[in-house]
Amino acid sequence: MYPNCPACEGENTYHDSIQFVCPDCAHEWNEQDVIEIDSDDDQLIVKDSNGNLLVDGDDVILVKDLKLKGSSEVLKKGTKYKSIRLVNGDHNVDCGKLLLKSEFLKKA
Repeated sequence: MYPNCPACEGENTYHDSIQFVCPDCAHEWNEQDVIEIDSDDDQLIVKDSNGNLLVDGDDVILVKDLKLKGSSEVLKKGTKYKSIRLVNGDHNVDCGKLLLKSEFLKKA
């Protein structure tokens, strides 16, 4: 689930609120250093507005009002989307009928 350690390639890494830590070699690295796609099993790494990791099937809540481009419709803050799916691209969260950026969502 978490990326291997870049220093020793250890698999026992864990996420410590703001960074990843390897207990084998005590190496610590920032989340921004993580590659978007894990090469071992092609699992997409997507974070919400608070930095929490999102996975397929999570429920998320919209953190601000968003106007839909080309429409007069507005998505309201606090709207809950259930059973999301992660996809590649700029808008990386599939909420059913629409794609949203993960930076506007928080894990429910």
